Amino acid sequence: MKAQSKTGSDSGVTLCPNCETGSMEAFYEVKGIPVHSVLLMPSRDHAVDYPKRDLKLGFCPSCGFISNTVFDPTVHEYSTSCEESQGFSPTFNAFAKSLAKRWVDQYDLSGKSVLEIGCGKGEFLALMVEYGMARGIGIDPAFIPERLDTPVASKLEFIQDLYDERYTHLEADVVCCRHTLEHISPTSEFMRKVRKTIGDRPDTLLLFELPDVYRVLKEPAFWDIYYEHCSYFTTGSLARLFRRHGFDPLELDLEYDDQYIVIAGKPTSGTPVPMLEGEDDLESVSAEVGRFPEKFRKLKESWLSKINELHSAGKRIVVWGGGSKCVSFLTTLGLGEQIDFVVDINPHKHGKFVPGTGHAVRSPETLRQDRPDCVILMNPVYEKEVGEQLDGMGLNPLVLPV
Repeated sequence: MKAQSKTGSDSGVTLCPNCETGSMEAFYEVKGIPVHSVLLMPSRDHAVDYPKRDLKLGFCPSCGFISNTVFDPTVHEYSTSCEESQGFSPTFNAFAKSLAKRWVDQYDLSGKSVLEIGCGKGEFLALMVEYGMARGIGIDPAFIPERLDTPVASKLEFIQDLYDERYTHLEADVVCCRHTLEHISPTSEFMRKVRKTIGDRPDTLLLFELPDVYRVLKEPAFWDIYYEHCSYFTTGSLARLFRRHGFDPLELDLEYDDQYIVIAGKPTSGTPVPMLEGEDDLESVSAEVGRFPEKFRKLKESWLSKINELHSAGKRIVVWGGGSKCVSFLTTLGLGEQIDFVVDINPHKHGKFVPGTGHAVRSPETLRQDRPDCVILMNPVYEKEVGEQLDGMGLNPLVLPV
């Protein structure tokens, strides 16, 4: 959720902000989409009238980076009203716990300190300390103290702010940055700040996690393209960014049904480190960028045809998952009355409304009364979890994972 840079440009970007040498080549555009997908909307009117901007993705053939070349960071309201947490899902919690424990064990982090840039509600930072780290510092304007229930609270410190030059003095053995870099437009500038934070401590470990755009290009998962995400990485472009700023990649993997990139790195020792699997992807990424526009056109037509056919037949359609994917799916397809409402497991979203379209967000329990004929599931990784909830309510709708 966590845009951590306050700089940017109101005009279109032509120079790659990642390698700072290549030129961005536009290949995908969506007009008038909400500038926020996870900000809680208190009324339908507020949601429908919320500020909108255009999105135009550009590709850098030099480093493989993809970004919204017309991104304007000044329109964002990152605050405690942002509801980005996925921590109410048992599926996601199991993944987060597994990752936190693996990192602590694999890199022998017990007794060490961690700084998390873009910590959200602090759940993952708390997990790392619960699994053995000595203390943690989290930075995020959306942190809400009363939301975090952990036995290690006394070992945690939180700063409700964006990470910038004021915080480069903070010291820790580990710098963690999960699902944050994709919200930052000047990515190279951000990495320079991280390098300044580390200073002359060569054993400092970097642990990053963020979405994999190669999967988005291949599917093509247009619902994973939205305004807050101004920067899009593949395994290769992320590793190249690390190396460019003096960090040797130690780990480069895909996790969570290959949706997320996980990378670990340390300041370079001066001895060349061999390339990891997944780094040499520039040719394949370039090919997928070229195929994306036509694949998107066909998939958009397919979804619209399917949804309109169900709606015309009088079927009740709901969307399961009221986060950013849902906002992008509904607004990109221009859906309105075809969708009855949206359900989400996160209780903090109940009674709120979807930015852009104004659809109401309700508890899954409401499906007991408002029985749907079709559920559009915004992430197939939750298919088993959602299926069990539907079965538990005695429901058997058509489930369409995106």
